[in-house]
This record gives sequence, C-alpha cells and structure tokens, in this order.
Amino acid sequence: MLDAAPYVTIGELLDQFEVILFDSDGVLVSWPSVIAGASEAIEFLNHEGRQYFVITNDASMIAATRAARYAELGLAIDPARIISSGMLLKTYFEQRGLGGARCVVLGTEDSASFVVDAGGQVVPSDADFDVLVIGDQEGFPLLETTGNVLGTLFRKIAGGEFPHLVLPNPDLYYPTGDGFSFASGAVAAMFESALVQRFPGHGGLTFSRLGKPHPAIFEEVIRRSGTESLIMIGDTPGTDIRGANNMGITSVLVNSGAAPIDLSTLPPSDIPTYRLKSLAL
Repeated sequence: MLDAAPYVTIGELLDQFEVILFDSDGVLVSWPSVIAGASEAIEFLNHEGRQYFVITNDASMIAATRAARYAELGLAIDPARIISSGMLLKTYFEQRGLGGARCVVLGTEDSASFVVDAGGQVVPSDADFDVLVIGDQEGFPLLETTGNVLGTLFRKIAGGEFPHLVLPNPDLYYPTGDGFSFASGAVAAMFESALVQRFPGHGGLTFSRLGKPHPAIFEEVIRRSGTESLIMIGDTPGTDIRGANNMGITSVLVNSGAAPIDLSTLPPSDIPTYRLKSLAL
C-alpha cells in the first residue's frame, strides 16, 4: 500500500501542476509556530509569482484576520489566496433562500461575520432562530451556550419546526503546538448525539457539512483558479486527501500535523497520490 504513494519533493510537484493547494493547520502552521519548510515554500512561490491557495476548514477567521495572523508568523499570504469553509455559507444561504434568516452562531466574531456576509441575521444564543451555525469551538461559553441552544432545538423540533443546522468545519480535532484539541465538528457531534437520543427514529437531524472532504470548497478553488491542474497538499487523510481524490485532484500527504506514518490501514479513498517528507524545497 505504501508503494502506491511514493515520496516526491515539492520541487517536482511545482514542475507538474499550475496551482498548489495547501491545507493550513498541520501543513503551514501549528499555532503559534510555523511548520518547518513552510516559510521557504511560501516565499519561493511569492517570488516566482506562482499561483497557490490556502484552503482551510477553519471558519474562525475571515481572510484578512487569517492573513494578519500568518504575517505575525512570517508567512506573507495575501487574503485573496485564502479560502475557508466559512466563505461557503454565502452559497449555502443563497441556494436555500435564507436571506434575513435568524441565525445563532457558535464561534468567534469572525464566524458571525461569515453569516452576516451570507445574508443572515445573527441573534443571541437564547433567542429563537431559523439557522444554527457552528462556526468554531471557541469564542463562547461552551456548556451554557450549547445548553441554551439545545433547549430551543428540542422545543422547536417537538413543535414540528426544523431549523437549518450548518457546520462549515466538519473537523473533529486539529493539531496544536504540543498535541491536539477538539474542533467544531466535535461540538456538532455532541448536538447530533443528543438529538438522536431525544428524537429516536427521526431522520435528518444532522448538520450540513461544507468543508473538506465535501466538494464545495474544491469547487470554489476551481472557480477561482480557472484550472483543474491542481494539487492538494494536506496532513489529514480523511479530509484533505479524501476530498481531493473525490474531485479528481492529485493529492499529497505531508508528514506533519495529523498525518499517519502507516497508510496500510486506510481505505482507498484516503490514500494519497504522493507523499512529502516536508515542504522544504
């Protein structure tokens, strides 16, 4: 199985593909540090005028905020090169006619900004709502806020109302500087578990997941880049690699972040085309 994903260098990839796609956490950064090789790779791409994008499931920061955070770490990444799952809310709201909908947003102020940009009306967590968006796992008191929201959900569903449940970032965990931590997907899983127990046998009480490995974020990249000559460099087989593979995009697993050493236990959908030891040129 390992032979199916030979090691290459990033230089070899640059010779073959027009656009490079980087995951963020675990590939470029492990907050608050830059991952070895990332600074040099980004500096080279900027100097050579090569096209690249950072595509991240993290919906806690708008592009300008994220670019500023990268700059603090020495990564000069233009906001126009950043595509996050939070940006996908705009299309989600447009397709479902949710302009003006009352939205509870669990997450940061930037998470709420994505919802406002999509046309939603952000309301307090103890208010009635039409849409629940889990934008991040931080930025709110977890138990108090989720308790308020869960109570409203139970009441509405018992009365025959079914709010939209939206999860831009489906990740369950993410790498940190010294280990791992829960991501917003874990918060959604908590809600879904409670809903299943409260309303057994009732289908559809799950969140719409927008980020990797789902296709919407890759479709946005193709739209922006104007080409399908893409390669996705990520550290997580079940999101970065699976999502790219499902879209017919060449996938590369870099040995950082959440990347497993042994690929033999992974399903075929999660096996990368290539592997990288690091982003070092």
